[in-house]
Amino acid sequence: MNANNGIINQISPYAVTETIDRFTAILQAKGITVFARIDQQAEAEKVGLSLPPTQLLLFGSPKAGTPLMVAEPTIALDLPLKVLAWEATDGKVWVSYNDPNYLKQRFSLSDELVKNIAIIAPLIDQLLRC
Repeated sequence: MNANNGIINQISPYAVTETIDRFTAILQAKGITVFARIDQQAEAEKVGLSLPPTQLLLFGSPKAGTPLMVAEPTIALDLPLKVLAWEATDGKVWVSYNDPNYLKQRFSLSDELVKNIAIIAPLIDQLLRC
């Protein structure tokens, strides 16, 4: 795992589509809402551009996110939570997401509130252990 500018990047053992499929299944099993799935490669192809496999998943829980937005409305710029699966030029697939501690500092969140978004790390760990 490496962090860069508040982004955590971890290698996935799966292709991009399978990574997002597996993560979606984990979220659904836990009752976490998937708001959108964006296949950015497909969108690029629609306008005649080339992009390696890249998919973005937006997910969360209004029960967890609302208290964060009440405390700091601008955190809505980073909510719902997002996971990006992308293929690098060397063929490796990466999973990237915002570091909850970065968001804690960025929005001056209390320890109690950051727990609402810190769930992302164990969910990613579960994905990568499967």
